[in-house]
Amino acid sequence: MRIFEPHIHMSSRTTDDYEAMAAAGVAALVEPSFWTGQPRSGVGSFVDYFNALIGWERYRAGQFGIAHHCTIALNPKEANDPSFRAEVMEILPRYLAKDGVVGVGETGYDSITPAEDELLAQHLALAVEFDLPVLVHTPHRDKLAGTRRTLDVVKESGIAPERVLVDHNNELTAQVVLDAGVWAGFSIYPLTKMDERRMVLLAQDLGTRRIIVNSAADWGRSDPLKVAKTAQALLAAGFAQSEVERLVWDNPVEFYAQSDRLELTVQTDDSLSQGNSIQRGERA
Repeated sequence: MRIFEPHIHMSSRTTDDYEAMAAAGVAALVEPSFWTGQPRSGVGSFVDYFNALIGWERYRAGQFGIAHHCTIALNPKEANDPSFRAEVMEILPRYLAKDGVVGVGETGYDSITPAEDELLAQHLALAVEFDLPVLVHTPHRDKLAGTRRTLDVVKESGIAPERVLVDHNNELTAQVVLDAGVWAGFSIYPLTKMDERRMVLLAQDLGTRRIIVNSAADWGRSDPLKVAKTAQALLAAGFAQSEVERLVWDNPVEFYAQSDRLELTVQTDDSLSQGNSIQRGERA
């Protein structure tokens, strides 16, 4: 079964993870911008990171037959640092015009602060300006309140709801999000967020229309094979293969295809390696 991993932070993963994902059926992915595990020191670190997303990481994924895409934004966890916020927002447009960038994101809320409010509105305006879909992060605390505030700001922005993916949902927020006409994302994690069993129950209740599942694997305890494992859990629960394929391939393709930049075949461009080599040493 082909799998499109719609939200995964591969900069924090190893080549072993890429190999395992390819073996599990992952043929394409989207890597949203996020934090690096500790506070950044300035705008230059964002420039280096964004360049890596559109170059090196795309090349690295291609070595395993996986088509890599990304979304670009100032992550909400870093939105409250005034030392570089304005400068980062100034450089975003140059990256939102790049090939392989299929959306704005992830933006949204971490602590639901006025600065996050302002940045979410700015990111939505950029999504409208560049005619791109947008990926929105909902907070880990006060999730229902943060999700409702997210939907209010989305409505105020004037962006078409079908171009918005509100992510990290749970049983409390799923129906609220779907009722707003936007896409609902669910992150499947080993210990936090959702797990496979809960996702099966939600899919039985909500169906698979405008539903997207992801592993969102990052620096912490996470698993880059969670989409594949969720697919197997759905099949074991009696879902038709066509329904599971809709969830793990058709839905994310439909959402990100709105960017008109989705490339589902791997581009073998060695210039994307930016001079790096992942095949050093003599062959065995």
